[in-house]
Amino acid sequence: MKGSFRHLLLPAACALALLAGCADMGKVKPQATQLKAADLNAGGAITAASANIAWPDAQWWAALHDEQLNQLVAAALSDSPTLHAALARVRQAEALAGVSKAATGPRVDAAASSTRQLYAAHSTIPAPLAGNYAWMNNAALSGSYDLDLWGRNRDALAAALDEVHLAAAESQMARLTLETSIVRTYIQLSLEYTLQDSVTDNLAQRQRILEITRRRKAAGLASDIEVISIETTLPAGRREHEQHGEAIALLRNQLAALIGKGPGDGDTIVRPTLTLSTAHDRVPADLPAELVGRRPDIVAQRWRVEAAGARIDAAKKDFYPNINLSAFIGQQSLGFGHFLESGSQTRGIAPAISLPIFDGGRLRSQLGNQTAIYDIAVEQYNATVIQALSDVAGALVKIDSVKQQDQLAQRALTSARRQQQLAEKAYASGLTDSLNVINAQLTLLNEQQQMAQVASKQLDNFALLMSALGGGIKLDLD
Repeated sequence: MKGSFRHLLLPAACALALLAGCADMGKVKPQATQLKAADLNAGGAITAASANIAWPDAQWWAALHDEQLNQLVAAALSDSPTLHAALARVRQAEALAGVSKAATGPRVDAAASSTRQLYAAHSTIPAPLAGNYAWMNNAALSGSYDLDLWGRNRDALAAALDEVHLAAAESQMARLTLETSIVRTYIQLSLEYTLQDSVTDNLAQRQRILEITRRRKAAGLASDIEVISIETTLPAGRREHEQHGEAIALLRNQLAALIGKGPGDGDTIVRPTLTLSTAHDRVPADLPAELVGRRPDIVAQRWRVEAAGARIDAAKKDFYPNINLSAFIGQQSLGFGHFLESGSQTRGIAPAISLPIFDGGRLRSQLGNQTAIYDIAVEQYNATVIQALSDVAGALVKIDSVKQQDQLAQRALTSARRQQQLAEKAYASGLTDSLNVINAQLTLLNEQQQMAQVASKQLDNFALLMSALGGGIKLDLD
C-alpha cells in the first residue's frame, strides 16, 4: 500500500509543479448575459393572436395558390448565386473544422533526400571526404502527437463545429430572405397589373364621356371648354398607365435576377393570379419560446455564441502547460553502398513541454479578446431575439389594421361608384357639366387604387408574418 502511495505521489507532485508554473488569467471573464425569449413581454398583438395552430409550412408561399410563383421560388432555390455562395461558406466552415480535427490526432510525415556535395578540404570533415564529392542519403519516418492534456485542441474543434452550424443557419437565413423577396416582389407585380387595369378602365370611361361631350357640342349643348377639360385629362391618364407598365417591366426583371436568370426570362413572366383563401393571421401558442429554434437568424446567432464560448475555453487552456511527443526512424549514410544496412539506421524520440510562465500579458490579452467576441455575440443574439418578436408583432399589427382598412375601403369604393353613376346620369340628362363627371371618375379611380393596395397589403402582410415566424425552415439544433 505504501509503494502504491509513492507511485501516486510523484505524478501528483509533478502535476502540482506544472500547474504552479501556469500563467495567471487575472479576472478576465464575459460580461454579457444571454436573454431568454420566454422572459420577454410578447405584447398584446402576439398574445391576442396566439392559438394552438401549426408553424408555417416549408413551402408557405403555396398558400397563395399561384403555380407560376411556385416555379419561380423553385428556380431561385436551384439557381440563385446568393444561395450558392451561402452553401460555399458552409463547405468552407466544414473544411476549417477538418483542419481543427486533424490537430487532435497524431501527425506522421515521411521524407527522403539525396545530396551530392563537395566537402571542403580545410573544414572539420576529415579524409577521405575532405576535398572530394560524396552522396549524403537520408530517409526518415517522423511522427508527433500533442497530448492536449487540458483539451485545448478539443475546444478549438468544438468551436469549429459550432461555426459549421453557424454557416448552415446563415445559409438557411439567406434562403428565407430570398423566398420572401420573391414573394413580396411578385405581390407587388400583381398590384401593378391591377392598378394598370384600373387606369385603363378609367381612360375608357373618359374617352366615352369625351365622345358624348363632342356630340353635345355639335348639338350646341356644350362648350369648347368642356371638351378641352376632358381632353386634358387623357394624357395624364395615359402617362399613369405607362408608369404602371414601366413598373411591371422592372419588377419582371427584378424577379428574373432573384431567381438567377437574365432579363429575357423575366419577359416570360405572366400576370400573377394570387389568392389567399385561408386565414394566416394567428401564431402558435408556444411563441415566443419556440421562436428561438425556428428563426434561422436567431439559430445562427446562438451558434455564434456557442463558438465564441468554445474559443474562450481554448484560450484558457493556453495558460496551462502542454506536452508534445515527437519521434523519428530512418536510414542515413554517406554514399549508397551502406544505405540499407542496419548500421545506417537512425532513430530518436523528443518529448517537449511548454510552460507559459512569463507570457501572461499576451495570453490575458488573447483571453480578453475572446471574451469580448463572446460578449458581442451574446448581445447580437439578444438583439436578434428582440427584433424577431418585433417582426412578428409588427406583422400582426399590420394584419389587424388592414382588416379595418379593407372594410373602410369597401365602403368608400361603393360610395365612389354610386357618385360616378349619378354624375354620368346627371350629365346625360343635362343637369350638370362634364367637370362633375371628371371629378367623380377621378374619385372612383382613387378608391379603386386604394382598394387594390389594401388587397395587396393583405398578401404582403401574410408574407411578412411567415418570414417573421421562420418560414418553416428545418434547422439542426444539436
